Amino acid sequence: MKTLGSLNVDVITLFVEDLQRVRAFYQEVFGFSAVYEDDVSAVFNFGNMSINLLNISEAYDLIHPGTVAIPESGSSFQFTIRVDNVDAVWNELKTRGVALLNGPVDRPWGVRTAAFTDPAGHVWEIAEQLT
Repeated sequence: MKTLGSLNVDVITLFVEDLQRVRAFYQEVFGFSAVYEDDVSAVFNFGNMSINLLNISEAYDLIHPGTVAIPESGSSFQFTIRVDNVDAVWNELKTRGVALLNGPVDRPWGVRTAAFTDPAGHVWEIAEQLT
């Protein structure tokens, strides 16, 4: 039997309070349509994995007895997409109405990054390897 650490993460489910708004953001910013949609979720394929946007009302049963965090509690993770040119990608995102959280900035570990949030508060970073 393979260990879990040797397997791919196939789907990440993000809990969202305004599914339609977040779905529209993903379509506009990432430039593709959902591969599955219903009244409470929308799934987007990102290369080797999928992001499932799930209405927060459905999250409680999904993770019970765990607790669903509220957006006001702050971020506890970020997604990173590697790109060839952060500045060019950032300029394109600005034309789509995306607001910058931080960057573009050269990080001490040899990567140029810029970060933004989706309407549900999930942090996304674009990163360019400099060295």
